[in-house]
Amino acid sequence: MSRIANAFEDETAFIGFLTAGDPTIEKTVEYILAMDEAGCDLVEIGIPFSDPMAEGVVIQDANVRALKHNTTTDDVFEIVKKVRQKTDVPLVFLTYINPVFFYGYEEFFKKCNECGIDGIITPDVPFEEKGEIADIAAKNDVDVISLIAPTSKERIQMIAGDATGFIYVVSSLGVTGMRSEIKTDLSAIISDIRDVCDLPVAVGFGINTPEQASKISEIADGVIVGSAIVKIIEECGENASEALKQYVSEMKNACR
Repeated sequence: MSRIANAFEDETAFIGFLTAGDPTIEKTVEYILAMDEAGCDLVEIGIPFSDPMAEGVVIQDANVRALKHNTTTDDVFEIVKKVRQKTDVPLVFLTYINPVFFYGYEEFFKKCNECGIDGIITPDVPFEEKGEIADIAAKNDVDVISLIAPTSKERIQMIAGDATGFIYVVSSLGVTGMRSEIKTDLSAIISDIRDVCDLPVAVGFGINTPEQASKISEIADGVIVGSAIVKIIEECGENASEALKQYVSEMKNACR
């Protein structure tokens, strides 16, 4: 069984996101390990990029901070190597396709395999263009995670039928960011997915409170949180470990 499958095996998975290099490379390693220790079942690692089009202001600012520190894709691979010395927690890259293309698809996914990356999420690659990386990723045992948005209803069967790893359901229209209310009929979307696919389904975009996590855990296999975690790092800087542990622990408990 893959590490990603293991993340969803026993109960609703809590998935946390942070941006590599914010505030530093060393602290990113520390914070991933802190999140793992507090109960994070899978960690998404954002590769810094200058035009993160799916992100709200919190994660945009984290990308800017990381790039100001000259965080490179090779630095992110080094982060993963250091994390892998301490834990087997599933790790997934969230990146836009330009850094992967610039690095070279073959070399990028080879490095992913060598350092222990389990999957990749590329929000700016539509399903119809997934083939550009799918075979190379599969050859290197990296799952290409498919996203399904509230506007995807006519395409759910096609996207879900070809998915690997887990399916990322986008809870709300727009960009990432903390929301006080999620109005999308997630139950209907998840039901349509389950009609054609038995992969785990995780919901992200906007989730930030234990109450939201608890509600979504009743219908989904995983809860994804990004902006709230990145906000903690923004506020605490190089002293975020304890705050991250407390927050992740509360959110994980809400998923049980």
